[in-house]
Parts: sequence; C-alpha cells; structure tokens
Amino acid sequence: MARRKFDDWLKTLRASISSYKYYTDFEKVYANVDNIKKELFLLYSLIGSKDIEKDFRELVTEYPKCLNAIPILIAIRDKKIFCEDEKGKIIYRFDEKVQTLDQYVYFMRETGLFGMLVKPQRSSLYDYVTGVEVGMDSHSRKGRSGKKMEYLVESFIKATGKEYYYQMTLSQIKRKWHMDFSAITPRKKFDFVVKTDSCVYAIEVNFYNNDGSKQIETARSYMMLAEESKSINNFKFVWITDGGGWLKSRNSLEEAFNVLDDLYNIADMEHGILKKIFV
Repeated sequence: MARRKFDDWLKTLRASISSYKYYTDFEKVYANVDNIKKELFLLYSLIGSKDIEKDFRELVTEYPKCLNAIPILIAIRDKKIFCEDEKGKIIYRFDEKVQTLDQYVYFMRETGLFGMLVKPQRSSLYDYVTGVEVGMDSHSRKGRSGKKMEYLVESFIKATGKEYYYQMTLSQIKRKWHMDFSAITPRKKFDFVVKTDSCVYAIEVNFYNNDGSKQIETARSYMMLAEESKSINNFKFVWITDGGGWLKSRNSLEEAFNVLDDLYNIADMEHGILKKIFV
C-alpha cells in the first residue's frame, strides 16, 4: 500500500456527523419532566404563597413525594445533595423523607428556591423544568457525538463479516485468546475488538467536533499504545478518528499519522479499509 500523504488525508475529515437529535433530544427531555409531573404540580401550589415556609411544611407533611422534584429545580439529577456552611455538613435525601422539616426548609431557603417559588409571575413549574432539562441535555452532546461515531464504526465492522466484540478489556482479551500483554500500559477498555483467523485488532474510536487539549493527550496515548503493541504477536492496535476539532490540533494528529500504521477516518472506512486490514 502506497504511503498516504497527511495533508490529503486531513482534507477528508468531516466537520460533523451530528444528526438532528444531537442538539437536543426532546423525547428524553419530556420523558424526564413527565416522570415528576405530579410532584411539580404539587410544588406549583406554592407559587405566590404569602407564607411559603408554612405552606411548604404542610405540603411535604401531606405529600412527601413532592420532595422528589426539588433537585431538578436547581439543575441537579442526583437525589442526594451535599451541602456545607458554617452550621455544618449534611447530605440531603430527596428520594425519601429522611431529614426533618426544618432541614428541608433550610435547604429551600438557602438555595434560593423559596425566593424563586414565591414570585407570582412564575406561570408553570413544568415549563420551568422543561427549560432546565433542555439546558442540561446540551451537556450530553459530546457523549452523543461519541456514540454516533461508535454506531457508525460498528456498521462498517459488521459489513466485514468478522467476529467482533464491544467494550473489551485487555484482561478479557488475554483470557479469551491467551495473549501476553505485559508490554502494554494497562487500559480500561477498547471500544471494539475484531478477531480474524490470524490476528486480534483492538480498536479505539472517537470524533472531535471542537478543538482542545483532549486530542493532544489522546494522540500521545495512542502513539505509546501503538509502539507497545508492536512486540505482541498477532495483535494490532487500530485508531479510527475524525472531526473538525482536529484542524487546530493538526500537529499532534500528523505526528500520530506518521507513527501509527493503522490510523483511519470515516472516508477510509467508506473506501473499504476495514475489509482490507482485517485479514
């Protein structure tokens, strides 16, 4: 195979593989809000209260399950929330009523939730939490991009007809095929492992929409892994990456490109590279 030119290869990187749901997964947003809809309507009864601490105590006493909806009001999914001030430390529980009413009142007061609820212009807690969920879901975009790349790579691996595994550790590979990995720095997992008659291919997959230090660290780590892998018989490390985020980190990618024998992108897969290397 003729040696590829990095500049030509770099031009084939994709700016994005984002689907429409990459930006906000509204099905997930509405499902999360609907799960606590009853609790939100109960808490909504406090809107515009003239004595919100008293009304809150009565509400929690009669309907303790309304506590379940409090964390999301401050954009927290966890039902256990740690707080600390000059009065001490406490882990609040909102999945069940374990604190005293005084403690819950203190939490609501100090976090500013009473102040938010007491304002009569707050028309709907359901709409408010929907907005919170949309904001929180935006932080999941990086994960969705990574998963999208994994699904894409998996479709190309399936097309080769080779035996493959998802999320496999070195220990699992060692036990299954009796390989010696003493030369490799311990790793958590490989995204995919492909087994052919003559070789085991360990594959890492990622896609970078934005530039950052993560790419540089990843490139260095994979170059080390590729070098360590050379001493292992019937084993190869394959890195499949893409994304416009590499453009500002091109020096690190070029260094890896010149070191790794098996560094590919989406365009390479579309041209059948996996069928050529999995022998």
